[in-house]
Amino acid sequence: MATRSSRVAATAATVIVLAGLATACNRGSSAGSAASGKPKIGIDLPRADSDFWNSYAQYIKSGVSSQGLNTLPVTNSQNDVTKLVANVQVFENTGAKAVVMAPQDTGAIASTLDTLAAKKIPVVSVDTRPDKGQVYMVVRADNKAYGTKACEFLGKQLAGKGKVAELQGDLTSINGRDRSEAFASCMKSEFPGIQVIELATNWDGSVASSKLQTTLAQNPDLNGIYMQAGGVFLQPTLALLQQKGLLKPAGQPGHISIVSNDGIPQEFDAIRKGQIDATISQPADLYAKYALYYAESAAEGKTFQPGPTDHNSTIISLPNGLEDQLPAPLVTKDNVDDKSLWGNNVGH
Repeated sequence: MATRSSRVAATAATVIVLAGLATACNRGSSAGSAASGKPKIGIDLPRADSDFWNSYAQYIKSGVSSQGLNTLPVTNSQNDVTKLVANVQVFENTGAKAVVMAPQDTGAIASTLDTLAAKKIPVVSVDTRPDKGQVYMVVRADNKAYGTKACEFLGKQLAGKGKVAELQGDLTSINGRDRSEAFASCMKSEFPGIQVIELATNWDGSVASSKLQTTLAQNPDLNGIYMQAGGVFLQPTLALLQQKGLLKPAGQPGHISIVSNDGIPQEFDAIRKGQIDATISQPADLYAKYALYYAESAAEGKTFQPGPTDHNSTIISLPNGLEDQLPAPLVTKDNVDDKSLWGNNVGH
């Protein structure tokens, strides 16, 4: 079930979409004819139950409008690989020259990628790296760095001692695996005095809340939490801690140190209030910007090589394509008001 904040973000996204459509209608025939002359791009949004992905959807809509791209009707696969496959088939049948997707199950999409490759339809995968199947470009941040940064911050906050509950994402997703493996490896090597309690959640906030409640009952001395996705875990986690009388501000006795991943405005607010300590800002704005950039480039037949880019990232070579690894900074109370962070530039 979507949290209240995700419903609000979804509403905001809808308003922006409608506003974008109205703007497009008022541009006159020249913009419309220019877009229609460009190759068609199919875009599938992965889900609407996360504040992070709703923000990404806003950036996609505004980017399509501002760049005058020729896109097929945008679909949303709602975290269902079967829907994603069906949506992609529609793109194939309606003339897509490139496809943007963010497969949440990175193993199950392989056959669809093979089909697209056979039809010479390049694929840009956002945030997730498919395990198999050809991709033109993966637009992603270094998810192992997410786990490592979270571990290093939390380990220092706890002075190397205590118990940490880790709200893991879907372990069939490379992002969930990368974050979990890196966090575990870092904790084992750098902070052996901290016990990590791994809680698999399938990116589901209600599952996370239920498992965290059980963990708190069994471990009343829990003093740290790592949330692999603030967009789905933040609100249920804070609500549970509030209900249990455990939501103590940072710096006060009994405070549970919390580090998150995503960089949504709600996390920034929680940092300012001392409810959580840090998050790693996953660049929703850059994900959308470069997804559209690479999709248009792919449709036009352009190619890229591994190495540094002109936008502070590095393209690496994969067995099945290329990946542009975008920067993802750690955000704490010291830099939470930095205007360059996308979470400070979108509505709640």
